[in-house]
Amino acid sequence: MKLAVVGGGSTYTPELIDGFARLRDTLPVEELVLVDPAAERLELVGGLARRIFARQGHGGRIVTTSDLDAGIEGADAVLLQLRVGGQAAREQDETWPLECGCVGQETTGAGGLAKALRTVPVVLDIAERVRRTNPGAWIIDFTNPVGIVTRALLEAGHKAVGLCNVAIGFQRKFAGLLGVAPVDMHLDHVGLNHLTWETGVRLGGPEGENVLPKLLAEHGDAVAADLRLPRHVLDRLGVVPSYYLRYYYAHDEVVREQHTKPSRAAEVAEMEGELLKMYGDPELAEKPALLGKRGGAYYSEAAVGLAASLLGGGAGSPYQVVNTYNKGTLPFLPDDAVIEVQAAVGSSGATPLPVPSVDPLYAGLMANVTAYEDLALQAALLGGRDRVFRALLAHPLVGQYAYADTLTDQLIAHNREHLAWA
Repeated sequence: MKLAVVGGGSTYTPELIDGFARLRDTLPVEELVLVDPAAERLELVGGLARRIFARQGHGGRIVTTSDLDAGIEGADAVLLQLRVGGQAAREQDETWPLECGCVGQETTGAGGLAKALRTVPVVLDIAERVRRTNPGAWIIDFTNPVGIVTRALLEAGHKAVGLCNVAIGFQRKFAGLLGVAPVDMHLDHVGLNHLTWETGVRLGGPEGENVLPKLLAEHGDAVAADLRLPRHVLDRLGVVPSYYLRYYYAHDEVVREQHTKPSRAAEVAEMEGELLKMYGDPELAEKPALLGKRGGAYYSEAAVGLAASLLGGGAGSPYQVVNTYNKGTLPFLPDDAVIEVQAAVGSSGATPLPVPSVDPLYAGLMANVTAYEDLALQAALLGGRDRVFRALLAHPLVGQYAYADTLTDQLIAHNREHLAWA
C-alpha cells in the first residue's frame, strides 16, 4: 500500500507519522511519500518521520519529494493537508476582518472565505493530476475549509472524502470523562464542517444508550470550560456545540478578545519555529509534546481509520465522522450540500447514517451557512468581486452590506497574488 501526503512538510506531519507507526496493523503502509515544495522543511520533517518509523519498528519506506506528479504516482490514497500562502496568509485572515468588527478566523467568516478562494483552485489542480496519474486513488481532504474544499472535489467528480478532527477529539474527551473506552463511544454528530453539534453520546454504537444527559449533568463545567462557553448555555441547549460555534454564539466577545491579544497565527508561527528546531535534532525519534499544542489532536488516528476503511482494510469502527454529500440525510439542505455526520465508510465511499429530526435552532444556522458555502464555492471557481461580495453578505458572521463591501476590497487586496482573476 502506498500513501502520499501533499503538504508533507507541515509541522502537523509527525502526528500523522506517529499514527501510521502505532496503527500499522490497521493500515499496513509499505510506502509513504511526503510531498512539499518547501525542501528545507521537508528534509527536517522527513528525517524525523523516518526515525519515528524506525523507533516503533515500522518496516515501511518513507520518501520525500518536491515533485508532486512523482509523489502521487501509484498512490492508493492521497492526503491533502496544505496551506496556500502559509502562516503569513493565515495572519492576514485573522486580522483584517477585525477592522470591520467581524471575527478574524482562518476557516469561517471573511478570513475563511479568503482561504477558500486561495485553496480551491490549487486543490482542484492537484486532484486533477491525481486523476491523470492514478484515477483509482482516494483523496482524503484535511485542508480547510474542509466543507467547501470537499464539495469542490466532489462536484469535479473526484473520489474524495473530507476529514476533521473535531469529532474524534470530542469522542476522546467524553470517553475520558465517563471512564469508558473511546471505541465504545458513538457520537450523534451533525452539521457542517466547523459548524457541528453533538446531539447524543451513545455507548456501544448508533443504537446504544444516550449518556449525553449524564455527561452534561456530571461534567458540564469541564465541557463548558473547554468550549469557553457558560455552563448555562450548554444546559439550555441540551447538546454540545463544537468550539467553532463560539464564533457565532459569542461573536462580539471573541472580537473584543482578538483585539487585545496576538493572533493564533502568530502563536502558531512561533510554535512552528520551535518545532522545526526540534525536528532537526537527530536524537529525536518521537513526536514532541509541544506538537500537542499545535492543533490537530487525534488527526492521525482519524486519518488511519478512514484510509483503512476506504482501502478495504475494515479494521476499526465501521462508522466514522466524515464530510460528504448530504443526499437527503438532512432534508432541509440540498442533496449536494456537504455535511459532517457519522457515516458507514467502505471501499465505495461514505454513506451517511440516518439523522433524527434536527432542532430548528441548529437547522436554521446550517441552512444559512450552506447557502454561504454555495456562494463561496462559486466565487472560488469563477472569481469576480460581485461573487465575493455576495458570499460575504450571505455569511451570518458578516451579513451587512457595508461590511461586505469593505471586506471584499480588503480580501482582494490581501490575496491578489493568489487570485488569478484579480
